[in-house]
Amino acid sequence: MKKYSFTEKKDTRSGFGAGLLEAGKKNENVVALCADLVGSLKMEAFIKEFPERFFQIGIAEANMMGIAAGMTIGGKIPFTGTFANFSTGRVYDQIRQSIAYSDKNVKICASHAGLTLGEDGATHQILEDIGLMKMLPGMTVINPCDYNQTKAATIAIADHHGPVYLRFGRPVVPIFTDPDQKFEIGKAWMVNEGKDVSIFATGHLVWEAILAGEKLAEMGIDAEIINIHTIKPLDEAAILKSVAKTRCVVTCEEHNRLGGLGDSVAQVLVKNDPLPQEYVAVDDSFGESGKPAELMTKYGLDSENIIKAVQKVIARKN
Repeated sequence: MKKYSFTEKKDTRSGFGAGLLEAGKKNENVVALCADLVGSLKMEAFIKEFPERFFQIGIAEANMMGIAAGMTIGGKIPFTGTFANFSTGRVYDQIRQSIAYSDKNVKICASHAGLTLGEDGATHQILEDIGLMKMLPGMTVINPCDYNQTKAATIAIADHHGPVYLRFGRPVVPIFTDPDQKFEIGKAWMVNEGKDVSIFATGHLVWEAILAGEKLAEMGIDAEIINIHTIKPLDEAAILKSVAKTRCVVTCEEHNRLGGLGDSVAQVLVKNDPLPQEYVAVDDSFGESGKPAELMTKYGLDSENIIKAVQKVIARKN
């Protein structure tokens, strides 16, 4: 098992803030809109540098999406910012009709996704957002794993034409990817090559998969771990190449088991190479108020549950 270490923890939303500033420096058409959550979205640095390119919309998320769609007609590249729940479920009609249907170049940037929103509880812990957004034709869906990858993804989507959903979070997590990485939309990242099981993880679950991989190695299980940061377009070639070797799969995500990464991988397998698959995801339920780490454990989204899923799927394979 390849060793990964870290010297610092940081929230992925701060990676978005840093990336937004860099994207703004690179392209004068990058503008930012926010629904009264500047601090939560870490937009302060962009606002200080480019005050004339920032628009505070207030608590009017549907209006923000409509304004963003309109701004693209004049050549602007709008980045909208609010919580993931308000970026998707609350404004789904506006995104579908005004952004996705007409292929508007809007970057929908969503913080506080998943259970790790924590104490705010089920009403704010959206676990369906990846499914909602990946079902929209033409929508790119990205869920990076740490600060550095989120920063790189934010810079990359400014150069990508078309609507994008960028998902990130609130808790501090280890920074373990390269600070100078080139982010390739739709290109999976090989974390560790192995031969016994394919672990496809996204977002906060990538680090948990690494922790699981280290323990599995001690148990004599050689896990291949792949970071699927882009849910759509999915890197089908990387998935099929991996499973051709391992012959079994575990998918890991901070999302509902229905409609997320696991379902996307299952579709690839059933069309090309049907194999045993286990899901590490929230099992079709809402969340609840609590400390992020405790919620991840309760809902089965930690390294120990990944290990159990690996043992189960290898037994099925055998």
